[in-house]
Amino acid sequence: MKIIRSLKEMSGFSRKAHVKGKSVGFVPTMGALHEGHLSLIRKARKENDVVVVSIFVNPIQFGPKEDYGRYPRNLRRDSKLCEKSGADVIFYPGQKQMYPLNYKTYVAVYDLSNCLYGKFRPGHFKGVTTVVNKLFNIVSPDNAYFGQKDAQQAIIIKKMAEDLNIPVKIKVLPTVRERDGLAMSSRNAYLNKEERRDATVLNQALILAKNLISQGNTSSSVIIRRMKELINNKKSARIQYILIVDPNDLLPVAKIKDKVLIALSVWMGKTRLIDNIVVSL
Repeated sequence: MKIIRSLKEMSGFSRKAHVKGKSVGFVPTMGALHEGHLSLIRKARKENDVVVVSIFVNPIQFGPKEDYGRYPRNLRRDSKLCEKSGADVIFYPGQKQMYPLNYKTYVAVYDLSNCLYGKFRPGHFKGVTTVVNKLFNIVSPDNAYFGQKDAQQAIIIKKMAEDLNIPVKIKVLPTVRERDGLAMSSRNAYLNKEERRDATVLNQALILAKNLISQGNTSSSVIIRRMKELINNKKSARIQYILIVDPNDLLPVAKIKDKVLIALSVWMGKTRLIDNIVVSL
């Protein structure tokens, strides 16, 4: 497995692969890899001739008081996991390469970026779409892989690729969970024992919502109220939002008639966790 740090070298590598008629699969990450990331790499391995994983902790998607400085970084560990999962290349650019002095260009997907998670992290998705757009331009993948846990992010990136005519297929894979149901996340490492135990309530609340809908409940307000009651029983938990929205435009749904995205964000102590589920009536 090869580690490439240069933008020019990365572009050249992909160009040569395409000239040879090879497909390029791409998994963009910020490192701190877990089984969720590895499932994406393994899927890319099955579906492509060449697999590229980027590791770049993107500063412009973090707010001024967020965890950019303490976000876990361990290239040696991540490299071993990438190689074991079938990656051919790790693209590991530096911040000054990605955002040189006097950098002034950003990409934003309006409306979809300002609701749900984006409402509470202003500018976050502008940072995400900007860096992913740059990575797509550098790596030139045929297929790019994302996790359902970050459902809003995946929807936004799909829309960006569509609107900007980026020739890449966006593939969204199911959320990978711990045995007790907690969605895998790099930030789970921040939780203490009590918070980690209480955090399983996020998935429990989503399952409750799914069961209520399967029983014929279609009122979003009633379902959300029941979810809040369950989560509020946990001492560590502080709800930021629970929303039931249309999975295409992310607009709130009052009465469930078709497929919906149920998304939540909950602070467990000082750590914010997100999770979601897609349910059809």
